[in-house]
Amino acid sequence: MRIAEFLQEAAPAGRKCLSFEFFPPKTEAGEAALYVAIEELRPLRPTFVSVTYGAGGSTRNKTVEIVSRIKRDLGIEAMAHLTCVGASRSELRAVLQRLEGAGIENVLALRGDPPLGQARFERAPDGLGYANELAAFIRANFPFCLGGACYPERHPECPDGAAGLQHLGLKIDAGVEFLITQLFFENRFYFDFVAKVRAFGIPVPIIPGIMPVTNVDQIERFTAMCGATIPRGYRAALQSRRDDPEAVIEMGVSYATAQCRQLLEEGVPGIHFYTLNKSPATRQILKALRASGHV
Repeated sequence: MRIAEFLQEAAPAGRKCLSFEFFPPKTEAGEAALYVAIEELRPLRPTFVSVTYGAGGSTRNKTVEIVSRIKRDLGIEAMAHLTCVGASRSELRAVLQRLEGAGIENVLALRGDPPLGQARFERAPDGLGYANELAAFIRANFPFCLGGACYPERHPECPDGAAGLQHLGLKIDAGVEFLITQLFFENRFYFDFVAKVRAFGIPVPIIPGIMPVTNVDQIERFTAMCGATIPRGYRAALQSRRDDPEAVIEMGVSYATAQCRQLLEEGVPGIHFYTLNKSPATRQILKALRASGHV
């Protein structure tokens, strides 16, 4: 199933795209826990799941293995993330050939973050430097449905919103058919961003990305890296619960559920959940959304 086609067909019928994001574990125990989480989320009938792509070779191989297994053995549509980091064109081509051979139809084309310890992104020898270049490379050589990333609060390396829209336009021109946002905690950022994107002339579906907070230290690290902001009141409430993990999770689920309700009421095409390879928070949110008739 090509995700862009699902989104096109689902919109007139009012159906929503629900998706979950996972990352390749580094240990056997982590991999076992990942498949437990996927099995627990499977009854929620996700439209697709996605698997991120690391900077290390072993992690990259795991991405291909995991998306292949999810689609082949679990019968769930799977999308592979792919980045330009540390890879030549021939290496990228080899990964894409493996994905195509495994029956994967959807790829999220990303530039990728610099490897740990490297301050700035560096183009690999005979490699690519931008997500639009990767999308164009894939479109010229493979039949995948292409997704892309976008940032409601601006990419940390982007000087301003106007430059961000120009970069986004290049991705669409290169063949990206739908977008998934970076996480955000104020819905106004999403709605304002979509309005600017539409005014710029970009018509593709934009799926909001939601991450339920389950650990205060963790979310503070994530937001510092990706440029997302935590509203002052929400941050204070989380910090007051920092030493009570259950209270943090309860608040995170409640806040994310309220976010999703408003987004769905305003007609978003779906929700993409950043699960961190765990299922309880996402399951609670979707249970609440289904009970209220939002999905």
